Amino acid sequence: MRKAILYIYTLLAYMVLYPFTFLIVLLILTLNTFSFKKAIPFVIRFWASSTFLIIGKTFSIEGRENLDKSRKYILMANHSSIFDIMGIMAICPNIVWFGRANLMDIPVFGKLLEAINFIPMKSTDLKNAKFMIEQLVRSTENKTVAIFPEGTRTTNGEMNNFRKGFLHVLKASQLELLPVSLIGFYEYKPKNRFYFDYSQKLSAKIHAPIPYSELKNLEDKEIITIVKSKIESGISLNKSKTK
Repeated sequence: MRKAILYIYTLLAYMVLYPFTFLIVLLILTLNTFSFKKAIPFVIRFWASSTFLIIGKTFSIEGRENLDKSRKYILMANHSSIFDIMGIMAICPNIVWFGRANLMDIPVFGKLLEAINFIPMKSTDLKNAKFMIEQLVRSTENKTVAIFPEGTRTTNGEMNNFRKGFLHVLKASQLELLPVSLIGFYEYKPKNRFYFDYSQKLSAKIHAPIPYSELKNLEDKEIITIVKSKIESGISLNKSKTK
């Protein structure tokens, strides 16, 4: 009975969420076409905040003091749900995304990515990453770069292995790393389940930034271990509290 009710509520949420998102996409594309790009971050923040209202959830953020909006970072977070992007956008809407180049080939979606300053990673070599960082600095006013280092959503609640693309971005940009734990998102809506679990709380923990000076002399595996452990610590702490 409970599952049937969750299915109904989820269907109703989708019936509102998809048309709403479609209208937001049209608005962003229109603003981009007429060179009103400065308004896009405000639209994105509105979309992210409204999405949580539509699905009937509050989204709390811990550690806001660790995010200095006057600085730029490589923001890294765990990836477990379709709502992860909304969570990151609610935390820091004026950012650029760094990810797979083939996403730019998707009709309409590719244009949307272009409008929000998505930086495609065409290869994983350091030389190419440096070139893209140079493009990033010129075209995005030194905004924070957001990356899901796992590359894809987890299907079991445990973090996937990190792909090494972010290491090239780190070494090319020498920016601070800003780890973020997205908490409760997998339990709320995992990749392999249709309905939303409305009993779950959604939150995020912004960890203290990790200066590049503390990472530059470390091996790749050591950097991955440090960042992954930091993100996992926020998720594990929440799980222990809910038991």
